[in-house]
Amino acid sequence: MLPRASPGGEMHEGRAASWPMTGIPFVPALAWVTPFVTMLLAIALLPLAVPRFWESNARKLVVSALLGLPVLVLYARYDPSALVHTGHDYVSFIVLLGSLFVVSGGILVTGDLEASPRTNTAFLAAGAVLASLIGTTGASVLLIRPLLSTNQERRHVAHTVVFFIFIVSNTGGCLTPLGDPPLFLGYLRGVPFTWTLRLAPHWLLVNGLLLAVYASWDRRAHAREAKAALARDRTDRRPLRISGKRNLVLLLGLIASVAALASPYRELLMLAVAGISLAATPKVVHEENRFTFHAIGEVAALFAGIFLTMLPALDILHARGASLGITTPRQFFWAAGLLSSFLDNAPTYLTFLAIAQSLGLPAQVVGVTHEVLAAISAGAVFMGANTYIGNGPNFMVRAIAEERGLRMPSFGGYMLYSGAVLIPCFALVTLVFFR
Repeated sequence: MLPRASPGGEMHEGRAASWPMTGIPFVPALAWVTPFVTMLLAIALLPLAVPRFWESNARKLVVSALLGLPVLVLYARYDPSALVHTGHDYVSFIVLLGSLFVVSGGILVTGDLEASPRTNTAFLAAGAVLASLIGTTGASVLLIRPLLSTNQERRHVAHTVVFFIFIVSNTGGCLTPLGDPPLFLGYLRGVPFTWTLRLAPHWLLVNGLLLAVYASWDRRAHAREAKAALARDRTDRRPLRISGKRNLVLLLGLIASVAALASPYRELLMLAVAGISLAATPKVVHEENRFTFHAIGEVAALFAGIFLTMLPALDILHARGASLGITTPRQFFWAAGLLSSFLDNAPTYLTFLAIAQSLGLPAQVVGVTHEVLAAISAGAVFMGANTYIGNGPNFMVRAIAEERGLRMPSFGGYMLYSGAVLIPCFALVTLVFFR
């Protein structure tokens, strides 16, 4: 076989992939993972290092474009079909998240219940269910404001928001592809829509443990509140009220479209549902929800860069992943999870799925075993709760709480919570499911 020039310029005997017409799988030089690593580091570090710069979605898009352009040129030359496939996945991904964001933003839940430990635990339990139905972002947007209103008379509330992030913004979202972005990307890559129901035992164990720990914690915190504050809390109550109820029906339409339709009809119907929601939702509902497109614009800008820059990393992992030594479900659970704690959990999921697919495992589902896919899925979804930057809704919930005047833990302070509460839960998950 004649040597072929790699995209990096070197000459390699039998190198997979220089020219699309050869039929040999395209594998870029290792240096091409640099844009992907840089993109993830930018997402993790720039919000902390230069928060004012990072506030602008236009600047996020510039960062995505600068890092993604070299990869775009590379694949346009050597593997244009991969660009087409990635572009399709990106559009499907953004349309789903955008539609859920728009429709859930048209539902306003108001009220002020008595902020007892039982009430707060019920809020979190309901959020754990909703997270898998309307996504962790949708459930977080829907429930965080009424939860904060319910607890406005109490002083010790930060732990409630932290557990809200744990459960509603993360661990609750593993039962359907709608729940969390990694699972929807898996669905786009061929995982059956109902496969995630296999994670029901994992979901029940983790969320059951977290709710039990929270209920005990909040009972102690409730006992420390001033008697005058608790008396005022019992007196100043308003029943929960839901405005924009027609959007609940539209949410069912979104779920049905994802489960039953193929692309492009799925995306067209989701866009139509989102358009109906925008047109039919009263302006006052959006105003009271403080609804804007900033959050979904941020996701669109960042994921444009992520989808592009991860292409070389995924191709390299497909070709060389077996050499990394990650082979067991336990290893996949912790490796995917720990990276998802600090990097975006959606591309992390795809990265470890690519590694698993390179191992030649029994092809029970998308080229891997059920247990390995469960480990990757649970790790990416659950451990996104370990830090403020592990999953998109985490920072959003913190920002809403601080906007209401609540003092939230710092980045390190939050990790003290997660280290003390989440890591033991995940150790138990390993012993039960991934030994």
